[in-house]
Amino acid sequence: MPTASDYYDRLGVPRDADADQIKKAFRRLARELHPDVNSDDPEAETKFKAAAEAYEVLSDPDRRATYDRYGADGLRSGGFQPSGFGSFSDIFDAFFGGDVFGGAGGRGGPAQGGDIAVSATIELGQAATGTPVEVAYEAVIRCETCHGNGAEPGTPIETCERCGGSGQLRAVSRTPFGQVVRATACDVCHGDGRVPKSPCKTCRGRGRVVARQTVSVDVPAGISDGQRIRLSGRGHAGEHGGPPGDLYVLVRVAEDERFVRDGDDLVTVVDVAAPLAALGTTLDVPTLDGPVPLEVPAGTQPNETLTLRGRGLPALRRGRRGDLRVVVNVVIPRRLSHEQRELMEQLSASLGEENLRSEEGVFSKLKRAFGA
Repeated sequence: MPTASDYYDRLGVPRDADADQIKKAFRRLARELHPDVNSDDPEAETKFKAAAEAYEVLSDPDRRATYDRYGADGLRSGGFQPSGFGSFSDIFDAFFGGDVFGGAGGRGGPAQGGDIAVSATIELGQAATGTPVEVAYEAVIRCETCHGNGAEPGTPIETCERCGGSGQLRAVSRTPFGQVVRATACDVCHGDGRVPKSPCKTCRGRGRVVARQTVSVDVPAGISDGQRIRLSGRGHAGEHGGPPGDLYVLVRVAEDERFVRDGDDLVTVVDVAAPLAALGTTLDVPTLDGPVPLEVPAGTQPNETLTLRGRGLPALRRGRRGDLRVVVNVVIPRRLSHEQRELMEQLSASLGEENLRSEEGVFSKLKRAFGA
């Protein structure tokens, strides 16, 4: 049975694990247990060395066969002394990916360009109908003089002398865990492995330049404030022949003092004098298409909502339009003249219980009063 000292148990693999399973398990543990990553764990070094010792044995077919047959005692009797550091190649592969120690993979390959974000502001009416918007922004683009290779036209591109064409510089340092090799991108060729003999005068050998870009964006009808539109390939140019990034346009819909937006619906408020609310009236209310008549029924109460169907905003990428909800603000007259006061007094004296009776309960009245 596996014990705490069992090498398979240390790596978390079964006894019949193949070489790839063992390597993947060690790389995962190297990332989790390396002392540089777990500086606050006093047992990190011990755990890391234990995993590395297990990998030293199980990654070697002869040592693994001896361990499977005779255990750790058989290894020690055969002269095996674990270093506790495993394979440096696998440790660095765990942290930095493959080809840390050289090869063609060290050269910087195609890299996609970065994305760009800009904003555009439109009016509420434009959000209802859709509109083209022109946006301007700074972007890194391919140099048209050298077509992106960084060399003056007609001049050659040579192998970088500083890195020997690998695109990487390596430095060896000694640590408590032994020699450590660190690889960084070459500061001359920036990881490409090649440099132009005569750098392009326009881009100074970079292959890319910063330029002001202008693009027209089709904003669809029904768009909401804060939504984004993606334009593929309109971002920064890629490196070493990589594809460009994308352009994201953040759409801001300006507030309209006449309306409050609620999804696809619009909400507005109209003032109606109390006598007209009692008698009923017809008045013009604003819409996105201009004023339209609205019939206010007799006996309309404060904060009642009247609805105009299809006078709101269109649903994004669909045909149906929302509604316009009109909240009635019943205005009580002020500063009455002597004649008006007499008339109001006559009206007040004539009102009876049946004129003031309401079918609504207290809860419904509160909901209407607070616009719920």
